[in-house]
Amino acid sequence: MNKKYDVVVWGASGFTGRLVCEYIFKEYTTKGSDLKWAMAGRDHIKLKQIREKFADNTIPILIADSDDTASLNDLTKNTKVVCTTVGPYAKYGSKLVKACINNKAHYCDLAGEVQWMHDMINKHHDSAQKNEVKIVHTCGFDSIPSDMGVYFINRELKKKNLAIKSVDMRVAGIKGGISGGTYASLSNVIKDSYKDKNIYKVISNPYSLNPKGLQTGEDKRDLNRVVFDKISKNWIGPFVMATINTKVVRRSNALSDFSYGTNFRYSEATLAGKGFKGKIKGYLSVIPLIFVAARPNSILKKIANALLPNPGQGPSKTQRENGYYNLKFYIKTETNTEKIARVIGDMDPGYGSTSKMLAESAICLAKDNLPKNNGVLTPSVAMGELLLKRLEENAGLTFKIE
Repeated sequence: MNKKYDVVVWGASGFTGRLVCEYIFKEYTTKGSDLKWAMAGRDHIKLKQIREKFADNTIPILIADSDDTASLNDLTKNTKVVCTTVGPYAKYGSKLVKACINNKAHYCDLAGEVQWMHDMINKHHDSAQKNEVKIVHTCGFDSIPSDMGVYFINRELKKKNLAIKSVDMRVAGIKGGISGGTYASLSNVIKDSYKDKNIYKVISNPYSLNPKGLQTGEDKRDLNRVVFDKISKNWIGPFVMATINTKVVRRSNALSDFSYGTNFRYSEATLAGKGFKGKIKGYLSVIPLIFVAARPNSILKKIANALLPNPGQGPSKTQRENGYYNLKFYIKTETNTEKIARVIGDMDPGYGSTSKMLAESAICLAKDNLPKNNGVLTPSVAMGELLLKRLEENAGLTFKIE
């Protein structure tokens, strides 16, 4: 691709967008990288303020509007990769995805809106393949640690001639609040599911992101209550990101010719602990989820809206740096060998770690010699080994089998 820019950060004036810009400028521009990148959005004044604070005048500013197809075409004609933080994506992402495909620009985002991703797959997978474009959703905390975690596990087991039978991810520790953008996206999904029964079917189907004809398997719906878990021997509760992550992992398996196995099973939940205290902690952990998933315009939803951050709001630098996550993967192989793997992040998941993962995904798409597959892909299928290396070396993630 002979284009003016390697990466354009779309939504650079938003909270996560500016973190992505700050990271790229600090880790690439100031260190003499040849990466050609630009900041983009619809408000020149805001973008200029962000540039003055987090970058310098060498970084170009581009103006476009998510509803203006002509401006999106101009944007995508000039870059190899569009890296977007502008959600909810069902509202602001569809025309951008189409423009990227038409103008042969790769695309990555932080989408966690299953119904929209399902729509993008149905509408654009074939055309993206034809135009040799990679459209890669879920390049943040949802769903890179899960998707790349299972990819890593499969790679390591194959070195020992072992095949995966099942992986059950349990959130062992996490510090850092939900991002305003993520909450807005989740709220949009919930609102749409109440309005349209077909959307509810997409969200509740464990295999809804798999290719047509491959939407069956042994997995059930994601956990929605507190139970005792025989796998971890702990009480567990629902994990708010599971409904996204599990479907992405299953799509990765299907798109990679079932490299994890045709009977592969995957689940996610949050560890609450052992004994009576663990059970009580599990029930307490469900309370915030009740508010998040409440019916639109209900009293519970209004309380959640008042307490949770809006898009563009987020924690301080100190809070981001003091955050972390520790994901524990319980592995069972076809020979019934049991192992444990971990994915650990060095910053809060919603902002600090997410902004680094998204930035490295965009740069990987722009600069690395990637697999020749195209379409609407998952992070592991689109970038595989090269992204894993970037996550470990640059983005503060640790992948290990104990």
